[in-house]
Amino acid sequence: MNNSSDLTKVMRLLQFTDSTFPVGTFSFSNGLETAAFENIVTNAETLEEFARSQARQAAFSDGVAALQAYRACIQGNYSYCKECDHYLMMFKMNAEARMMITRMGKKLAELGEKLFDAPIISEWLEDIRSGVTPGTYPVAQGIVFATAGIGEKELFCSHQYGIVNMVLSAALRCVRVSHYDTQLILERMAEEIESLYAEASKMNLNDMNAFYPELDILASLHEKGNMRMFMN
Repeated sequence: MNNSSDLTKVMRLLQFTDSTFPVGTFSFSNGLETAAFENIVTNAETLEEFARSQARQAAFSDGVAALQAYRACIQGNYSYCKECDHYLMMFKMNAEARMMITRMGKKLAELGEKLFDAPIISEWLEDIRSGVTPGTYPVAQGIVFATAGIGEKELFCSHQYGIVNMVLSAALRCVRVSHYDTQLILERMAEEIESLYAEASKMNLNDMNAFYPELDILASLHEKGNMRMFMN
C-alpha cells in the first residue's frame, strides 16, 4: 500500500513504537499498579513474570487481531477490520481494559489521519466517532502500519514492545526496580518474540485466547481502589 523507502519505514516504526508517541500509553499500567499495591509484584523477578504473562496473553489476543486487521487492510477488506475490532472487544472482560484500548485506538486513528492521506483511516476514524466500531488500539495499529508500508513482523514486534514497555515503565514508578533491571527484562523477553510471532501469525480470530483471570481481578480492584498514579 506504500512505496516508501526502507529507511522511511524504519523511521516510522521507531516513531510509532516510541514511548513518547502521543496515544496515552503513559497513563496506564496494564494492571501493574494494583499488582504492586497487593504485593504480587515486588521486585525484578516478579516483575519479569508479570510482564511475560502480559506479553503472552496479549500476543494471542490483541496481537492476532492486529495481524488479521493488517492483512485485511492490505487486501482492502475494510469490513473485516471492523469484525476484528468487535471480536477483540469481546475478549476484554473489565471496563478498564476496554477503556484503555479504545482511548488509545482513537488517538492512533486521529494521528494516522493527520500523518497519511488514506481514505481507510478517515473512514475508520469516522466509524469510531459515530459508534459503528469500538476502535481498539491493536486493530488501529494493524490499519496504520499497513498504510505506512511497515511489515507485519514489525507490527507484531511493535505491539509486543508496547505491552511490555508499558508495564516496565510503570514499574519504575511503583516497584523497587532500577532502569538496569527493566532493560535486562526487556532484553530477555526480546529473545522470545520470534516464537510468539510464529504461533500468533498462524491464528485467526476463532483461535484467539486470553485466559488471565488474575489480570481482570486486578483491574476490578484498581477501578474501586485508592490507587491513582495511573488511569482507571
